[in-house]
Amino acid sequence: MTTHLSASPPVEPSPAGIDLQVSPEQAGNRFDHFLVQIVPDTSRALLIQSIRLGLLLVDGKKKKSSYRMKVGERVSGILFQSAPPELIAQEVPFDILFEDDSLLLLSKPPGVVVHPASGNPSGTLVNGLLHHCFSIAGVGDEMRPGIVHRLDKDTSGIMVVAKTDSCHRLLTQAFKERNVEKEYLALLRGFFHRKKGRIVAPIGRHPVHRQKMAICERKGRYAASSWQVVEEYDAGYSLVQVRIETGRTHQIRVHMASLGHPVAGDKVYGGGGGRQSFPRQMLHAHRLSLLHPITGKRLALAAPLWSDFQEAVAALRNQGYEEIGPVL
Repeated sequence: MTTHLSASPPVEPSPAGIDLQVSPEQAGNRFDHFLVQIVPDTSRALLIQSIRLGLLLVDGKKKKSSYRMKVGERVSGILFQSAPPELIAQEVPFDILFEDDSLLLLSKPPGVVVHPASGNPSGTLVNGLLHHCFSIAGVGDEMRPGIVHRLDKDTSGIMVVAKTDSCHRLLTQAFKERNVEKEYLALLRGFFHRKKGRIVAPIGRHPVHRQKMAICERKGRYAASSWQVVEEYDAGYSLVQVRIETGRTHQIRVHMASLGHPVAGDKVYGGGGGRQSFPRQMLHAHRLSLLHPITGKRLALAAPLWSDFQEAVAALRNQGYEEIGPVL
């Protein structure tokens, strides 16, 4: 039986306000292109819809998306936003590694989106969490109950979820203060000259492809990752342990690709193609360590590799490999 959390509210404008002035460098841009550059975390389609509905104005007047901006003009208004999708409790598989009254640690399967969003209204980890423990519905964000961090859809592995508001607040703070240790296993293309190292490179939204992230020296946010090679395969791939000190969007995928070693199977950042085929981006959140926010005890757990990752490693080993170092 499917359980509905609440009825979907009517569509309404977002209360988030915008007040921007056009600089000399921005003059001459189309209205919609100007907004895409200045409001990077919002889709172009949403911005165009806000312009068309007259929710975003230029000097208080409604303009077309193709309007060319002039120096000193002021853009103000609000963004149009559809009502969030209805949350439904559904049976979505995931492995529970630890659970008590305050939190749970689980292993997310590959191919599962963490929370509902446009294009993924159901079948997400959140839908499965509501089926497992419906009381989590009131914890934290309305559309992301219990969630304090995320994994990409095709990234598998360990996550921690809060079951109470107090635990959610404390876990959120622990992540913000970088008191949570996160280790990943990744199949990467190519061989490393140095078998371990550290990369510090700021990450931000790609200036052209807005759905991608990139190394952005000027506007990016601080991001640091350390790596150690575990195995090298004759087929031209390496199994690498990656520890992230920060949790930027697509951090490992961007950092490793910038070193010339994209994640195998990652078509977005250059890991696709080659002689070997992979079912997904071969990235797995392997270990997570943190202090239990309520009891104060250290929780350090590992999520075994999912079967598709194990099979990929086995196939590469059959073609020949060398052990470089242990998984620390």
